[in-house]
Amino acid sequence: MTGTTAGQILQLVRSGEVTTRRELQEQTGLSRSTLTQRLAMLTAGGYLSEAGAQHSGVAGRPAKGLSFVDTDKYVLTADLGATHARLALQDAAGAVIAESTSRIRIQDGPDPVLAAVLDGFEALLASAPAGSAARDGLCGIGIGVPGPVNVATKRLQQPPIMPGWDDHPVTTVFEERFGVPALIDNDANLMGLGEARRHHPDVPSLLYVKVGTGIGAGLILGGRPERGIAGGAGDIGHIRIAHPVAGAVCACGANGCLAAHASGGALVRQLTERGIAAETPTDVARLVQAGNADAIALVRTAGQLVGEVLATAVALLNPGVLVIGGSMAMTHEHFLIGVRESLYERTVPLATRNLTITASALQDRAAIEGARIMVVDHVFSAAAVDARLGLA
Repeated sequence: MTGTTAGQILQLVRSGEVTTRRELQEQTGLSRSTLTQRLAMLTAGGYLSEAGAQHSGVAGRPAKGLSFVDTDKYVLTADLGATHARLALQDAAGAVIAESTSRIRIQDGPDPVLAAVLDGFEALLASAPAGSAARDGLCGIGIGVPGPVNVATKRLQQPPIMPGWDDHPVTTVFEERFGVPALIDNDANLMGLGEARRHHPDVPSLLYVKVGTGIGAGLILGGRPERGIAGGAGDIGHIRIAHPVAGAVCACGANGCLAAHASGGALVRQLTERGIAAETPTDVARLVQAGNADAIALVRTAGQLVGEVLATAVALLNPGVLVIGGSMAMTHEHFLIGVRESLYERTVPLATRNLTITASALQDRAAIEGARIMVVDHVFSAAAVDARLGLA
């Protein structure tokens, strides 16, 4: 690594692979003078700090620790669902400075929804304790949406529950307003990314399944989302189940889709048909938490249907962790019990022997955490940092 650039040095420090100059010199092979020059560039650029003393394990003076300066850099994030918008202002280290939630209708189309998000972001910046420093230190924006995204073009691709959003320039709206890079990805991908980095950093493969108004999944391999060639990886809500119920038509227009039978939206419909008031998947979770027998039975059956589909995914991918998120993760294990029943019944022991099945630890903040990580990875990548330092 004798050609290690300043940006690559920052990457090594950010990842935790190195923490001192001595470790950097050993790993990169750079001369002391070259390393000093590149560290000086990173320090002057506000990317690195070198302070404190660490015992190096060898004779001599303790080594100073290198660390990424992330508490003066800020990220705006948005988790847009079918009926909700959670917005947050975070520093690059992950601390939430300010946040808000509101009801939206994603099916109303991009213009009213994005206008509301823009106003919400402005409100967060205006109310932040950091004041003007948050706006001045804003480095990027991350958006999660409930539909497939082609990250190369940063455009949604035929999202079933988002009429009018196909190929809409969502990120351009934010870049023009705030003058920083804006990134967009499927919400399940971001939720999986947040869970993997924060709670399962050493797990090579994690499968995150979001069960809210719809159903989607995010596959995280080596700490990064696997999106497929067009952003459609993980779209399990439209897999056909074995025994569909007549009349359960999916938002995509097909019959027999998993989402039409086992999503939070489907459970709202099923409860309403039984005369039980429920308007959102969150209402379903509340009914379960309150001990409503009909809601508990329907949620458990929905978990079994999801488990049937996931059995194929687990057999194919053999992940280390399966995380269930979204509204159904808040049903006191009832949904997970159904998932486990079907999954264990339909897979060989080898596939599940070392599989951890758990509810989301980040819960409703999973997507904004994943969005922050997406932005930080992009904005502070080796190539991006070198470009800003005039090295590319």
